[in-house]
Amino acid sequence: MEEKKIAIAIVDDHTLFRKGMVSLLAESDEIDIIFDASNGQEMINMLKQGALPKVILMDINMPEMDGYTATRWLTDNHPQIKVLALSMHDEDEPIIEMLKSGAGGYLLKESKTSDLVAAIKTIAEHDYFMNNLVSGKLIRSLQEKSTAKNVLEEISANERKFLEHCCSELTYKEIADKMNLSPHTIDNYRESLFQKFEIKSRTGLVLFALRNNLIKL
Repeated sequence: MEEKKIAIAIVDDHTLFRKGMVSLLAESDEIDIIFDASNGQEMINMLKQGALPKVILMDINMPEMDGYTATRWLTDNHPQIKVLALSMHDEDEPIIEMLKSGAGGYLLKESKTSDLVAAIKTIAEHDYFMNNLVSGKLIRSLQEKSTAKNVLEEISANERKFLEHCCSELTYKEIADKMNLSPHTIDNYRESLFQKFEIKSRTGLVLFALRNNLIKL
């Protein structure tokens, strides 16, 4: 039995990049591109005409309506449509804001076409696309509004202080010195938080701290 193609849309203001992606993905027998748009407002206009994709590849910085606003609009109006954010750089702040806005994952624009197709298939099937930066639980935590209190009940005062220091430029050894603790104890805090909240990296710890208002961007 032939598998049904995944309907997608591409929203990006860089015409050459967008059209290039359309051309590359059109060669896949697993993807059906139903429209492309240069910004969030164009996307909304297309959706209102009845073109409803399963997944939207969403650029972040665009004129008229950027990726954050467009993703929030989709979350409110078409929550069944999954958003895969496209980022030019592997930077924390825009990725964090896209996840908070409702994106189910992100991918660098320089990724291989095969990796992009795999990400589209994953987010279409599982609602989230995980990579080395974020886990599904962390994404859900970013998008939940009411978990902060429960989360903070699960961590100790020292773990919270450790989290705050993780959001600085201090090394783990410097954090240990600052907290008057051994590096081994700091390693235990890190591994405990990794395990409790399915966090995979220090960047993940920063995302976690941001979600729970331990620091501000």
